[in-house]
Amino acid sequence: MRASFSKITEEQLDACPHFAFKPLVYVLAFFHAVVQERRKYGKVGWNVGYDFNESDFRVSMNLMDFYLTKTYNEKQEAIPWGSLKYLVGDAMYGGRVTCDFDRRVLTTYIAEYMGDFLFDTFQPFHFYVSKDLDYTLPAQSTLASSQEMIESLPLVTSPEVFGLHPNAEISYMTDSTKELWLGLVSMQPRGGGGGGVSSEEIIAKTATDIQTKIPEEFDVPVLRKTLSNENPDKAPTPVQVVLLQELDRWNELNRYMKRSLKDLQRALKGELGMSADLDDIGQSLLNGNLPPQWAAKTPATRKGLANWINFWMKRQEQYAIWVAEGEPLVMWLSGLSIPETFLAAVVQTTCRKKKWPLDKSTLYTKVTSYATPDQVSERLESGCYITGLYIEGASWDNNQGCLVRQPPKVLIQEMPIIQVIPVEAHRLKLTGTFRSPVYVTSARKSAAGVGMVFEADLDTREHSSHWTLQGAALVLNSDS
Repeated sequence: MRASFSKITEEQLDACPHFAFKPLVYVLAFFHAVVQERRKYGKVGWNVGYDFNESDFRVSMNLMDFYLTKTYNEKQEAIPWGSLKYLVGDAMYGGRVTCDFDRRVLTTYIAEYMGDFLFDTFQPFHFYVSKDLDYTLPAQSTLASSQEMIESLPLVTSPEVFGLHPNAEISYMTDSTKELWLGLVSMQPRGGGGGGVSSEEIIAKTATDIQTKIPEEFDVPVLRKTLSNENPDKAPTPVQVVLLQELDRWNELNRYMKRSLKDLQRALKGELGMSADLDDIGQSLLNGNLPPQWAAKTPATRKGLANWINFWMKRQEQYAIWVAEGEPLVMWLSGLSIPETFLAAVVQTTCRKKKWPLDKSTLYTKVTSYATPDQVSERLESGCYITGLYIEGASWDNNQGCLVRQPPKVLIQEMPIIQVIPVEAHRLKLTGTFRSPVYVTSARKSAAGVGMVFEADLDTREHSSHWTLQGAALVLNSDS
């Protein structure tokens, strides 16, 4: 805000005769500072880091000058809030935004900061107020008063000023510390010394341990024929097609792991040349990281090697049960390579059963009171139960059955089992819910749009804008 107001002159503020212009310039400067500072909190702040700059502020200020001057000259009583919100929020700042959920955050800020409530005599406006701080408009709409107000603001700003939970600060510090430690680990000496265990021996032992855990491949062609013969139309159902596709990818991952670990063992013994890929895999095993070559063939994850191995073995267990006993009563969605295809298959199955048009059908979710899959005894007539989801930026209260604020120092919470219910789109009318994005990992969505799975409906007693600014979202995988 200091940077924004340092280049504003008294003449520029006096150029517009409308009474609302000067307060709105201060609001715009605050909004400009908020959208920039929110980047500090990583993916909880913005999915994509946008380069909001001074030109956005300057052009927006000129647009407000033009429209408010026109309103004053035409003696209109109503301020053109619709035009101002669209031009500032959607055109100028929103023009840089590529993610729909980031755009929702931006338009929420605009809706919270711009409106007739700014000039309500009986209920003064506050950007943020606490027992110690009060971020509000200056008492007088002058340049000196605005600069004096800005100078009185603290240099260190709480995440709550941006609508975030104080836990966002912990998340930021944790990510910074992780990045520091990863850098330190990558710089550690590679050779052994002092009579201890050498790095080659550690790599060989880790590789051998993983090799003993690699399961046998599933016989997909035989399974495809068996499933087809079980069905009246002699073809796999949509959900069975998903299973076959998942097993193809699973077999490919295990084949590559088996082959690469075998070659790595030979290279460590000097029987084979150490290629760049094998060296990367060896260093990843040494540092406790998931090798990038394996990560390319598995669902996106931010887990370390040890946690990923547990995750990988749990996936094998679900696939084995699915093949032997049929579709699980509760699907562990996190364990699927492409979870979107399973949800699409569930909708397609219901559409076939109820003769609905597929292109006019969708799904919604309902959080159950079941904490574990063992509590589910019957399959849903339409839809499915899913598990393995975690919530960030908010918490779920099982007793109230709705979203609540996070407890201090609790950054992520596992959700109860969730119902996924297909429905005709024109029949879906929900109130008192927050439309939450569901991402694969806490890295959320990339600039290319990768990482988004679907949208879930979560009951709330707060207005949805509260959870939008809190950065609430569901993820399929925790980092641990």
